[in-house]
Amino acid sequence: MRLFLLAFQFLTIVPLPFAVRCEEEDLGRSMTYFPLVGLAIGALLAGTDFLLAPLLPRSVADLILIALLSIVTGGLHLDGLSDVCDGLAARGSRERFLEVMKDSRVGAVGAVALVLGLGLKYQALLAVPVQYKRDVLLFFPLAARFAQVQMTVGATRARKDGLGFAFIGGAGLLQFVLAYSVTLIAAYLLLGMNGISCAVLLYLLTWGIKSWSQKRLGGITGDVIGCASELNEIFCLIALLALFRHGLPVF
Repeated sequence: MRLFLLAFQFLTIVPLPFAVRCEEEDLGRSMTYFPLVGLAIGALLAGTDFLLAPLLPRSVADLILIALLSIVTGGLHLDGLSDVCDGLAARGSRERFLEVMKDSRVGAVGAVALVLGLGLKYQALLAVPVQYKRDVLLFFPLAARFAQVQMTVGATRARKDGLGFAFIGGAGLLQFVLAYSVTLIAAYLLLGMNGISCAVLLYLLTWGIKSWSQKRLGGITGDVIGCASELNEIFCLIALLALFRHGLPVF
């Protein structure tokens, strides 16, 4: 329970009424519970949708859900998306890329990435068939939090400080296996074989981002992990839309 609370405290801005003890490698070990925290975030979204659906047009309600997701997570991973895109735009050496990502200011390319990312997420959610919507709301935050585990376990540190450094030290194969097991079970229970297919596609996407980061930066950083999480949310929604049209039936 303590490690779950640590994961919850890190991944959300929801305050806890008590302090949680944290030892040196606890942040990495808490990654076992990242998908469950994602599921809790998804439950908040699904519950909010249940309350809003009778009161508001779907287009307005879905925009509120995307805003709520950004607020609850403190925009932490959105910051990673914008920083990585600014780094890509800098087109310099590895050191220049890392320097740009560390800069707290958001550049023009980073701002465009935020607008496009949030817009794609909103439009994709709006297009999800209503009969699958709450299952999707439960699943896509979970899948993105597993992507953070996948990015971290077995990775090399690109920096000697920062959040990426803190997590890599304590996250190992056990955390990966348990987190992926939860992800696959949830995918099947919520969305059937479409969920499994989506989980596999997201695994390949995350593997590609991780491989690129290892080659380009010599490892991963917290910003790259956050960027991968945001891309997983976006592509999870888009992939599920395609699967609902052409994939196997949900059961």
